Amino acid sequence: MFRRTFWFTAGAAAGVWATTKVNRKLKQLTPESLAAQAADKAIETGHKLKDFALDVRDGMVRREAELGGALGLDAPVDPDLPVQRHFAVEAADPADRAGDGSHHRKLPYKSYNRNEDH
Repeated sequence: MFRRTFWFTAGAAAGVWATTKVNRKLKQLTPESLAAQAADKAIETGHKLKDFALDVRDGMVRREAELGGALGLDAPVDPDLPVQRHFAVEAADPADRAGDGSHHRKLPYKSYNRNEDH
């Protein structure tokens, strides 16, 4: 008699445990729960990417400082020297204009118009 009661109780407990486990898993698989999990993962990934970008930026600043020191870019500038100017695109010479309103630029010229070559 004691044996039957023991096994009946053990079976009932196993049934309750299994039912509870299945119900929890079903709640995790509802669309609302899946959406919330995906949103949490996206936010977590965004934080990781932000941390990575900040680490890269810190490394860039550190490396630029090292290179600037090695190349002497941080040295004081002699005030008697003229200021060096770098022009990416030179303006067209006013004498080169044909008077027809066309404005030509000297090379190097980089157009950022993606539709220009189509």
